[in-house]
Amino acid sequence: MTDRSLAALGFADVPARQPLSYPGRPVTSPTLLTGGELWPLDPAAGRLGSWPVAGPDGRRVPLDAELARLGVPTAGARTPVIAVGSNASPAQLHHKLSRPDAPYAVPMVPVDVTGIAVGCSAHIGRYGYVASAPYPAPQACTPLVVSWLDAGQLAAVDATEYPNYRRVLLPGTDFPMVLPSGERLGGAYVYAGVRGVLRNPDATAPLPGGGDQSALLTRLLAASARLRALLGPDPRSWVGRAGADPAVREAGTRAFRDEGWALPQDAFGRYAEDAGAARNGDHGPPGARDYDALSILP
Repeated sequence: MTDRSLAALGFADVPARQPLSYPGRPVTSPTLLTGGELWPLDPAAGRLGSWPVAGPDGRRVPLDAELARLGVPTAGARTPVIAVGSNASPAQLHHKLSRPDAPYAVPMVPVDVTGIAVGCSAHIGRYGYVASAPYPAPQACTPLVVSWLDAGQLAAVDATEYPNYRRVLLPGTDFPMVLPSGERLGGAYVYAGVRGVLRNPDATAPLPGGGDQSALLTRLLAASARLRALLGPDPRSWVGRAGADPAVREAGTRAFRDEGWALPQDAFGRYAEDAGAARNGDHGPPGARDYDALSILP
């Protein structure tokens, strides 16, 4: 039988453990991530739960049937979440979600999303890397990955994103999203950065994100004497120092602002479902709508 483990399929690097591998290798075709393995998911007419998946016994069954067999929620009860960074990597998602003796499964599907592009968040993350963040780009059609998370998985991923990101609901009317089957999603959530995105040090446009982390850090070090003194001389020293010390991470984040590289991004605020809670001093994640509910958004 074919070895479907993450390592065997070339998804061994976990950005949380190997920061310079950020954002990790994303899935490029629909797949079911379960127990550290990837099983092919075939797009078909109809909703996600009806798509065939090839399980360990070789039989092709509807996704919902396989999820029920595993004892986890079916597709309609899950929340679609767009990944613009390492959450598109099954290795990173496995790292965030796997627990001893607790089965899990996540459908992961590449989706073309219109209206957003991927930049670099204007902060240094807990593992020392500079993570990705979305920004509005009305003419862009960006290939991203949507994961269908159950309530427990969503809470676990929220915990890794807040407070530097905020989960917002992007309606399909404003941000068209097309699955490989041709289905148009009524909406999906995305983690929008609260620190803004980095400006290209040599221009006024946002610095593209999602690429080689070592090249990005090398470019930032070359453009700032302050960052070289704090985190240099090279990307390995950057992630080593920043990953070990929250004060260094905050100092580096301040340097982004002081260099004039942090571009505020408030465009996604209108889609936040926690606006009222934030005004009342509660900055935690909001509730979430599931795939079934989002399919009937106006």
